[in-house]
Amino acid sequence: MPEQTDFRSGIGVITKLALSLADQTPTPIILIDGRAGSGKSTFAEELRNELFRQSDAAATLIHMDDLYPGWEGLEAGSAYLVQNILQPLSQAKPAAWQKWDWSEGRRGDPNEPGNGWREFSGGNILIVEGCGSLSRQSLELVQLALWIEAPRESRRARWQARDAGRFDEFWGIWQSQEDHFYETEKSTHLADWVIEN
Repeated sequence: MPEQTDFRSGIGVITKLALSLADQTPTPIILIDGRAGSGKSTFAEELRNELFRQSDAAATLIHMDDLYPGWEGLEAGSAYLVQNILQPLSQAKPAAWQKWDWSEGRRGDPNEPGNGWREFSGGNILIVEGCGSLSRQSLELVQLALWIEAPRESRRARWQARDAGRFDEFWGIWQSQEDHFYETEKSTHLADWVIEN
């Protein structure tokens, strides 16, 4: 069973764990999953800031929003994370991925300037936050997995407030994908820690 803590205490607890992992492995990887609007990106940013405050070490942060191929791409984004980022890093190879261009509805042409390619060679803490980051496949390639838990009403309110209602029409589409993914992967049970928000 996962350990449990609240959001505020969780920042301190996970910071200590992350710094301990950094002493043991050159590129510790932390996954932060949870349903839309649960507070994953906020937790990830606060964790990164606290790691820098305590150690002067910059953690790299990857958002799953950059990996999904559109609004129906939760499962594909999860697979993209494993194939292009987690697997190469587990083999001590550089990770290379291309950000999804939401306005164009595609990944950029490799020959275009500003095509969204990113690389990470490891050597510091990597935080990956977003729906679908924690799966049975990804768990085998990381050092620490978190699940952020929040009530549906709070999550829906955050979803609406975050983008001033611009993406309200996609709530149902996204929730359906979450239901299927998390039922299949049992992500809550895979987590080392559940953070109540």
